[in-house]
Amino acid sequence: MSQNLVSLELSNEQLSQAAQAITMLEEALAGLVSLAPADRRRLVKMGQKSEVFCRQTLRVLAQNPQIVPPGLDLAEAQADLLALDQLGPVLDRLQRLAERGRDTEMALGADVMDVALEGYGLLRVSGRQQGLDGLRQELSNRWARRSSAEPEPAEA
Repeated sequence: MSQNLVSLELSNEQLSQAAQAITMLEEALAGLVSLAPADRRRLVKMGQKSEVFCRQTLRVLAQNPQIVPPGLDLAEAQADLLALDQLGPVLDRLQRLAERGRDTEMALGADVMDVALEGYGLLRVSGRQQGLDGLRQELSNRWARRSSAEPEPAEA
């Protein structure tokens, strides 16, 4: 008996609504940036432990403007912190949705793979009597091991 972790049918209307919603999100969040991996590595990151430090420091600087030099843009840092607070719940929801999407994709693939493996086993057992041996051999390429000395064949 094959597994069925998820059954999902998406109508054209549902797919269209999802695409429209994503477009709306992209437009609403047009200010989001994309960093190159090298830039991401170079940045000083504010983790959970650093967040308290950052909030307290900005608060102390705001309460003591006489020590803030003109080159230190405290107002911009405060605006960044506010944007971070506003963006957090939105990103949390998007992350949960994306995780559910990845889990559903994995479950659908696992369901398909389970039936395919069961079907391949049936071909191995009874396919010869049904004239399906050639198809079974073609499918067996999925399990063929390549030696590390053999280069992969080039596709034409």
